[in-house]
Amino acid sequence: MLLYSETFGVKAQASQPTLVFLHGLLGNGRDWRYVISQLAPTYQCITIDLPGHGLSAFVNADMTTEAIDGGFEAIHQALTATLAQRGVEDYVLIGYSMGARLAMYHACALASHSTSSTDSPRLIKVLLEGGHFGLAVTERKPRYVHDQRWAARFAQQPLVDVLHDWYQQPVFASLTLEQRQALVAKRSDNLGSGIAQMMLATSLAKQPQLLPQLQQLAVPIHYLCGEHDTKFCQLASTSGLKVTVIENAGHNIHIEQPTAFTTALLDFIDK
Repeated sequence: MLLYSETFGVKAQASQPTLVFLHGLLGNGRDWRYVISQLAPTYQCITIDLPGHGLSAFVNADMTTEAIDGGFEAIHQALTATLAQRGVEDYVLIGYSMGARLAMYHACALASHSTSSTDSPRLIKVLLEGGHFGLAVTERKPRYVHDQRWAARFAQQPLVDVLHDWYQQPVFASLTLEQRQALVAKRSDNLGSGIAQMMLATSLAKQPQLLPQLQQLAVPIHYLCGEHDTKFCQLASTSGLKVTVIENAGHNIHIEQPTAFTTALLDFIDK
């Protein structure tokens, strides 16, 4: 199972890692366009359209169903296969929100199922932007009920109507009215059924609690959160991971403060 991906830029040095970007729910690889415009002159960048999103929703319609059946593990395998098909060697994985959760799982799965193959892409660093580490067992059932309600709306109702309500959630409180309207317009080209399937496949209710594994990984991990993103700043502050708080940003730093995001990413890569 391969995911749709695009490559941008070239490496200034052969030893440089490839930068791989995973978007959030309702997004696609184009969400990273401005950040990549700053990086592509000196770094090779790859964007991935996750199952049910972007061109992955059209190139391989069966892929989303496979992701539903296999969940996090199936998407991890698809990501690994896609990077191998692209000829990636060393790479830094950058994930936002849902993409950050998939990046966490991917890093932990690689550590748990290490392969001796020298041809496999080698993860060397992970940058997380606003990703949840996982819920306590007692919180998972109500979360799945919550996600089922949203998924039913995405699958059955006009997408514009659902999106207007989606961006009223507390996690998006820092957005202005104009920003909300722009996001609704931008996300209205999604397939509601694909979003619904992926939402259930990657529900927090199905995600393992990944923080204990992340804390033990040899791969360096850095967490970014916007200063107005109260929930995720709190999660990050108690994680034991290295954290950078970006000023004048909410949940979506790479859109709200792309230059600050890129600076933090380059600082992390260079260390």
